[in-house]
Amino acid sequence: MDVQQLLSSLTPDIYRNLKRAVELGKWPDGNRLSAEQRQLCMQAMIAYEQQHLPPEQHTGYIEPEPHTHCGTDDHDHDHPDEPKPLKWL
Repeated sequence: MDVQQLLSSLTPDIYRNLKRAVELGKWPDGNRLSAEQRQLCMQAMIAYEQQHLPPEQHTGYIEPEPHTHCGTDDHDHDHPDEPKPLKWL
């Protein structure tokens, strides 16, 4: 079985078990994950997520913030070409 076949055979239950093992750093039987096992589990999780989950459910997803213009006030949109006075604080 090659890596692609292995990844395509992952079920939601296996994915959840891998994710839990990575979170806790140990297998369900209590044995600790080695660094290599943890890395491989994370790679399998990411591959599963890319194939089966929407982006907002991917591990490490950060919701984008709404776009704002630096240094502008709400009233700047009324007359965008007019020079703005400096505000000293």
